[in-house]
Amino acid sequence: MYKLIPALLLMLTTFGRASAFSDTTLIKTHLTAITKTIGYRTCDNIQLLNKTADYIKNIFKLYSDSISTQTYSANGLEYKNIICSFGTENTKRIILGAHYDVCDKQEGADDNATGITGLLELARMLKGQKLNYRIDLVAYTLEEPPYFRTEFMGSYIHAKSLADRKANVYGMISLEMIGYFKEEKHTQDYPIGLLSLFYGNRGNYITLVKKFGAGHFTKKFCSRFKSSTSIKTKMFTGPKSLGGIDFSDHLNYWKFGYSALMITDTAFLRNKNYHEPTDKIETLDLRRMAKVIDGVFSSLTSLN
Repeated sequence: MYKLIPALLLMLTTFGRASAFSDTTLIKTHLTAITKTIGYRTCDNIQLLNKTADYIKNIFKLYSDSISTQTYSANGLEYKNIICSFGTENTKRIILGAHYDVCDKQEGADDNATGITGLLELARMLKGQKLNYRIDLVAYTLEEPPYFRTEFMGSYIHAKSLADRKANVYGMISLEMIGYFKEEKHTQDYPIGLLSLFYGNRGNYITLVKKFGAGHFTKKFCSRFKSSTSIKTKMFTGPKSLGGIDFSDHLNYWKFGYSALMITDTAFLRNKNYHEPTDKIETLDLRRMAKVIDGVFSSLTSLN
């Protein structure tokens, strides 16, 4: 199945499905391929992690000639980040990243097959675009426990590699759970209860999360995303010490001084399937997920 899907997607793209808008049919195809597997994408299931990495790489190859694999070792095992680049004639770059591993025995549809699918759709949408920045789409491994907040996170490995070679990084965006939305009242929680007075209690928006002093790129991207009116959007800015604000791969880019933010449906503050076997495609809102991807694409291209 993993080998057949890229060929089918190439046929769809060839017959006019490629566009500046994301496609819910393709989104569902990717989510299904990534989550409906035998076994789970955990750190100890190297075979399935490699199959997932191969699937990501094969989809990227449909849209870019610049694909690379960043390999590294953790506890005697080899892991992979997959990188797809556009606008490589430019030196200043923007990183968009998402992780493909899961925490424990679960499909991990929202966490974080949605983020990976966002990268795959963005690859399709970026093909043939005239860019003034290099854009690197990076699929990370080992974001989840027991490696979270360690130097074995795929995003730490990638961020450090950029810093080591003094790459010209404009900014970074982490796509972390972008598919769960609810219109009902009292479907949104907050780390501080009083925040509901400002943000509301319905989980019907996407959130741009950044720290105080996040930098020029983050400020500019957030402004462009909100003005795109693709989807109901709220911004949250707080200190790094606030619980949840650094709960994804962007934290490693902060460590190296890069301007970075997280785009999220707020994870466990809304989606009670978080890190549970119930985190399945059937719980997601693919239409609004597509709008998030459209907002990212519009913002990226308007930066150019």
